[in-house]
Amino acid sequence: MKAITIKSFGGVENFELSEIENPQVKNDEVLIKIRATAFNPIDYQMRQGATESKLLKSPILGRELSGEIIELGKNVNSFQIGDNVSAYVGSLASNGTYAEFISVPSKLVAKNPSKLSFVQATAIPMVGMTALQCFSRIIIPKKKPIFIAGGAGGVGTILIKLLISNGNRNIFTTAGNDESITHLKNIGVNESNIINYKKENIIATLNEKVGNFDHVIDLVGGKMSEICAELVNIFGTYVDITFLATKKAKETLFDKATTIVNIANYAPTLKSGFEKFEYYGNALRELFDKIKQNIISPTEINVVGTLSVKTVQKAHQLMENNQTNGKKIVMTIE
Repeated sequence: MKAITIKSFGGVENFELSEIENPQVKNDEVLIKIRATAFNPIDYQMRQGATESKLLKSPILGRELSGEIIELGKNVNSFQIGDNVSAYVGSLASNGTYAEFISVPSKLVAKNPSKLSFVQATAIPMVGMTALQCFSRIIIPKKKPIFIAGGAGGVGTILIKLLISNGNRNIFTTAGNDESITHLKNIGVNESNIINYKKENIIATLNEKVGNFDHVIDLVGGKMSEICAELVNIFGTYVDITFLATKKAKETLFDKATTIVNIANYAPTLKSGFEKFEYYGNALRELFDKIKQNIISPTEINVVGTLSVKTVQKAHQLMENNQTNGKKIVMTIE
């Protein structure tokens, strides 16, 4: 099969097109012909050799996919050949998803809703599971205000829809352009609760509107983590999905005796046995059920090309330079 592999850690010049053996299907796995894969910031962090590179089990990057089952392991009876499916595979599959084929433990896999294309379906697993974990691990009283830093992106979009469906409508968030503001309004955020961080002082504006928050969710990290730390109440809760809080932010959070909730999609892989597989399959099925019920919807997508070194390089550069404009970057595979 054709695959985009990485020769060594470093820049995008380390990607190359390779011909490698097709993966062999184990008894509890399915072989999938990949039709689309999505890119995530963890991809370029792994490429650079950052801490996340410890998760790399193959020279092929990529962690989520949508495609068609073409072979079943002998113990698999929950799927049929020809089923259209998706999965967040992390480092639990035969290889990464920048490839034509992948062998995946069947318990990771969920059938696609009929209303979704391969491109739409592959954009759901990682952002959806991140949002779902945020939503399920904290309980926010319905009338309490909540601040979400970076709500217009993929994770923020799904998280906001989950919260609104739960009756949490007192949501405040940030945006940096008219397109993001319009998007947030369209998914149900009150326009007066959207702070344009390029034109307004976030802390001053929110202090005037609300004061501090019992619950703050940081989807951005860096300098934004310092703003989140200032906005959270003493004994409040700070939800961190980036692990990019600055030293100053960490000191402020410590001084306020904040409860910090770390969100990491790869955490369940530390479990033993089939339990680690079931978490991902169950979460994805829950997300797809919510799509069928019109509670959530696919994120905005930018298809950057088909399987090639050039496409992968472009996707990594867009993410690394923060030029995704809140859209999920996707590659199709013929």
